[in-house]
Amino acid sequence: MSKKPQQLAPLRLIQVGAGAMGKGWLHTISNSPDAELVGLVDLDLELAQRISEEELAAVVPVARSLSELVQVTGAEAVVNVTVPAAHNPVNEEALRAGLPVLCEKPIAPTVTDAQYIAGVAKETGKLLMISQSRRYLNQFAALRQAVAGLGPIASVSCEFAKAPHFGGFREEMPFPLLVDMAIHQFDSARALIGEDPVSVYCESFNPSWSWYAGDAAATAIFEFPGGTRFVFNGSWCAPGQETSWNSRWRVGAERGTASWDGDSAPVTGDPLTPVPVGNAPEQIDGSLAEFVRCVRTGEPASTDAHSNVPSLAMVEGAVRSATEQRRVTLAEVLGA
Repeated sequence: MSKKPQQLAPLRLIQVGAGAMGKGWLHTISNSPDAELVGLVDLDLELAQRISEEELAAVVPVARSLSELVQVTGAEAVVNVTVPAAHNPVNEEALRAGLPVLCEKPIAPTVTDAQYIAGVAKETGKLLMISQSRRYLNQFAALRQAVAGLGPIASVSCEFAKAPHFGGFREEMPFPLLVDMAIHQFDSARALIGEDPVSVYCESFNPSWSWYAGDAAATAIFEFPGGTRFVFNGSWCAPGQETSWNSRWRVGAERGTASWDGDSAPVTGDPLTPVPVGNAPEQIDGSLAEFVRCVRTGEPASTDAHSNVPSLAMVEGAVRSATEQRRVTLAEVLGA
């Protein structure tokens, strides 16, 4: 008579960051059968205490620093939901304390910072995984599966058109669309094509009616090995006929075309045939599920620190190209 596999105890997590994104992560952790929140860290101790009491079924210890909670909670890993400027300090403290980390995107504010922290992860031998949540959309996973059967890819196009009024820091950024949003589409393009780009030419601009101080629209052309092109055309001040937040995609390959409107099942063929869509955990729920699995099994994460650096390099390369009005190689950015 065979024995049932032993049920592993939930992974004990400390979350760092109790702001707006932090609330979403707290609920994701709370709803996961494979994870348990054992501590909450935020510089605003009163906020952390209030969030702990209002958002969680059971109050957990709170502190202003990670070091205050690591030993007393018996934590096994960290979820980093701080602002980008705080990512590296928190990630490095956790990694050097022997704790794997799941960090919100972007990995760091700059490629140089990202390369540094990827080096720390390698040095410590601990997993640093970046949550590129749109990789875990079931419809996107179906698109990837469909594209994989179409042979060599010639082109990938992505249209993004939204008109959000955020207020706050986004409306004051020099390149709000490229820096705050486009990493999602750029990372998704890498996942679809299965390679890293070699160059980018980008033009950014700000329409006369824009409510942003910086360039809220951009078109970027990335060249990949073998000649594949990825074209991103996006705007954050495009009222009327807006796309999905997941963008509108079209992939042209040797044996056909696949397309996805961002909100329904991808389609291929002529006549159009919907692609079957799975029901795995999505977005940050999917990120957390993969992180727990990788920590438990030791298998590599699809978006570990080292493999995520090129996605940030695409953003930095596009900004540099738009600023200097020239084609920029990714080697320039990665070697800066």
